[in-house]
Amino acid sequence: MKNGFIFPDMPSFESRLTAAVWGQFLGDAAALGVHWIYDLKEMAARYRGGIRGFEKPVPGHYHAGKESGDQTHYGDAALLLLESLAACGGLFREADFAVRLAGFFGSPVCHSYLDKATRGMLARLAENPDNFQNGPEDDQMSSVSRLSLVVVSYAQKPVEEMLEAIRALTRVTQNHPTALGCAVAHAILLRELLEGRPFAEAFERTRKSIHVSCDGSDYFEFAHMQRHFDVVVATEVLGQGCSLSQSMPAALHAACHHPDDFTTAILATLRAGGDSAGRACMIGAWMGALHGMEGIPQEWLLRLRGRERIQKALDQLYARLGIEWPPKQDDAEAEDADDAMNAPSAGAGVIEIEGDADGDGD
Repeated sequence: MKNGFIFPDMPSFESRLTAAVWGQFLGDAAALGVHWIYDLKEMAARYRGGIRGFEKPVPGHYHAGKESGDQTHYGDAALLLLESLAACGGLFREADFAVRLAGFFGSPVCHSYLDKATRGMLARLAENPDNFQNGPEDDQMSSVSRLSLVVVSYAQKPVEEMLEAIRALTRVTQNHPTALGCAVAHAILLRELLEGRPFAEAFERTRKSIHVSCDGSDYFEFAHMQRHFDVVVATEVLGQGCSLSQSMPAALHAACHHPDDFTTAILATLRAGGDSAGRACMIGAWMGALHGMEGIPQEWLLRLRGRERIQKALDQLYARLGIEWPPKQDDAEAEDADDAMNAPSAGAGVIEIEGDADGDGD
């Protein structure tokens, strides 16, 4: 029993898939309030109690107006992708996703941040509305922050088919060799983890994969070279910025440095500053795939303000893919679960949450 659910000793394939999805959304939401704070002294002064995740953005922040538990613009776009995949039977259709993306971010009432890749996509769609593979030459984290959803949808298909979908997803908002190369590397690493390999083995297999470019392989090497430094120091060396040449190795380093615990890995990259939300999206997906739903903190799930919408889309996607989660229990397991849930205390592993489940303090 863990977090109120019955799990086997090792995460099942379905558990890993599900945790990769939730892990991506959780990493993003946890970073909301500290996202794009580069000065660590400023961060420490603003949050004197330390960074614990799900900080509310202050007035003047890039995400001001959002509440604790909301998604950044990365997560907003990822949810549109999840709903697109569910509507299209688990297949990536660039036209469907691009129309959803343009409809949301192009709306005059949209309050989500418009990053360079999305602005460029909107401009190019205005000029050529029928070309959904015409993203700008952007090398930041637009695509890698959401692509775990495509990897999950294609996890039971040949790797070449998955990578074709990953490249198509990337080209909606980014036509840059670094963006395409890092998207492939991220996808291959996540697939290795979904297949149940330990992080170090998955890391090495991805680095040597025939599908990963030389630049992509170099980012794994850069992360490995900083292995003796903590995440704050290594991120300062590798770069806090949005560019994938900085963010990819920094995210890889944080995951390598803290492979044993989801929360620790996410908080470590948040405390390193900069484009922490983009890095946390990748790390959250990797750690979710590594540890399964067993490793996802229930108290964090309860803080996601969009969790019902995410769950609805995920249920629809799984119905189309024939994936069953949570697993059905036999009569004996159901009786054991009922006994545990009705226990007088949380000592059996059921986490009690006090206060507002949305985490917004109201």
